[in-house]
Amino acid sequence: MNPFPRIQRHLAAALGRLWDNSWALIQTAVAASLAYFLASSFLGAQGAFYAPIVALVCLSLTLGQPWWRAILITLGVSVGLTVAYLIVLAIGVGSAQIGVVVLLAMVTAVLFSENTLLVNQTVISAILVVVLQPPQEFGFSPDRFLDALIGGGVALAINYLFPADPERMVEKAVRPVFDELASSLKEVAAALEDSDLEKAEQALSQARAIDERISGFRNTLIAAQDTARFSPLKRRELRHLELYSAAAERIDLAVRDVRSVTRAATGVARDSTPVSGPLSEAVLDLSRAIQALDAYLENFSDPEETRRFALEAAHKATAVLKEHKGDLDAGMLAGQIRTTTLDILMSTSMEQRQAIEVLEEAAGRASEIDCGSNTDR
Repeated sequence: MNPFPRIQRHLAAALGRLWDNSWALIQTAVAASLAYFLASSFLGAQGAFYAPIVALVCLSLTLGQPWWRAILITLGVSVGLTVAYLIVLAIGVGSAQIGVVVLLAMVTAVLFSENTLLVNQTVISAILVVVLQPPQEFGFSPDRFLDALIGGGVALAINYLFPADPERMVEKAVRPVFDELASSLKEVAAALEDSDLEKAEQALSQARAIDERISGFRNTLIAAQDTARFSPLKRRELRHLELYSAAAERIDLAVRDVRSVTRAATGVARDSTPVSGPLSEAVLDLSRAIQALDAYLENFSDPEETRRFALEAAHKATAVLKEHKGDLDAGMLAGQIRTTTLDILMSTSMEQRQAIEVLEEAAGRASEIDCGSNTDR
């Protein structure tokens, strides 16, 4: 067996990861270097201990996150350093003292905020003071507090002047959602074509797992919008991000819709009804519509292809039900296909009334499906 193709794939994946994270790596290296330079210039080389560490921690935890996280981390580090410094000066260093320092540092942080990030950074900073640079060795000095502020300030400046690309952040977060939605629908189409219940159940399991992806997409979208508003260099990207924001609720509904489609498809696959093949084609059109929706949002392009595939899916599903009235399982599936079509149409900046009118014009009214439909809400 030739191992080179596998090695090439791993190498390509590694280089891809390096390229995807190259800007973050450069940002972090520059921030650490600049923080040390500024701190050593103002405080001397001995005093510039925490600045590069704080800058690195701030950027590594806040790249692609809302800018206020960097402020929280900076405050946490500064508070932790100050509290630990004063406590160690009073009671010294030792195992018991570390416990006291950690407890009091957490209490102080919680008085400011219950944010876990702030509390954790406060405690970590306190431990660093006790273990690495106990203040008895150097006497009292505000340098450490200033050191942390310089590091955090550099991280904020880097995030402000040279932020991560908000559009790329969102595209990277939403692409797996669309890929898995399309993949689940393709599996459903194959299960219907073959009347394969096991394959349909596997598709349902896959569809249920997408919820975690949509949550990550929403968080990333919020962070990307914060980044674009915070940095003047990226503010022009807000218009594109607003397109994603307008579609976000419908994308969330599409995830639920696909789960409902796969659940309804298990009943059709189980019974091996004559409508399985035609409904398989309708589900496959839904998969194509999801892929086209991804391209539309990413490229800020014409949504015509997305709408065409979605409407074809609804048309085929409705046509099947007109010929096979009374089939409850098929009616449920056809109804869910129409529901999914409606949400896809609204993801392309259509108002609900317009989307319903377009759907009814292309596929007929919902009342024409009398087998368990809950569409055109």
